Amino acid sequence: VPPEKPVNITCWSKNMKDLTCKWAPGTEGETFLHTNYTLKYKRRWYGQDNTCQEYHTAGTYSCHIPKDLALFTPYEIWVEASNRLGVAVSDVVMLDILDVVTTDPPSDVHVSRVGDLEDQLSVRWSSPPALKDFLFQAKYQIQYRVEDSSEWKVVDDVGNQTSCRLAGLRPGTVYFVQVRCNPFSIYGSKKAGIWSDWSNPTAASTPRSERVPGGCDPKGGEQNTTLRRELKQFFGWVKKHAYGCSNLGIKLYDQWRVWLQKSHKTRNQV
Repeated sequence: VPPEKPVNITCWSKNMKDLTCKWAPGTEGETFLHTNYTLKYKRRWYGQDNTCQEYHTAGTYSCHIPKDLALFTPYEIWVEASNRLGVAVSDVVMLDILDVVTTDPPSDVHVSRVGDLEDQLSVRWSSPPALKDFLFQAKYQIQYRVEDSSEWKVVDDVGNQTSCRLAGLRPGTVYFVQVRCNPFSIYGSKKAGIWSDWSNPTAASTPRSERVPGGCDPKGGEQNTTLRRELKQFFGWVKKHAYGCSNLGIKLYDQWRVWLQKSHKTRNQV
């Protein structure tokens, strides 16, 4: 039978100079006859038709245009399918290279513990090298899962930071973490951008809880020692910062706690 009309053309650029496109052969797939697929493109308002030469670069139905593409110019792109019984032409896709830029996944992803905190892990990564070569804004996403689960949880509000702290995790548990990047607003483009692939999974475990439910706290003596030390620090702080005060109220103690938190010397304790 004659070829079917190719569908679902999608394209992306890794460096604003190239373009890779892929498509599907049609609702019924391949026919019983050998079918040739040709990707063609041209500038929207002028210029001649061009034919892509590097096929199968991103799968069976794909082609890569390595160079000689213009920025700030919309392109028309379509695919022609042909065999001995006829020709079928896809719908024309219109795009600007700047609207379909993507990158490699973030590199150097590191996941580590946050001290002895049982429910947290710190994630750090490096921006993809390609982002340093042109003006951009980037945003990142993190997804993580426990070792014995296939369900990923996604963190959307990372923004353009290259680090994040995961909280609310289970103690003594191995987690797998991945990061991906979306370059957007390149040279003022209004498009949302295209997400990169996820980075390779990186694993780390949260510290195991030392507390036994319903039992005695083995660190009670240490907590008493910490409390005595904090009280000693508090009265020392009062002598230094509250000279002449006759009333030692709870507000003054609260002020000391705020000062202590800002100096990153301790966490809140009862």
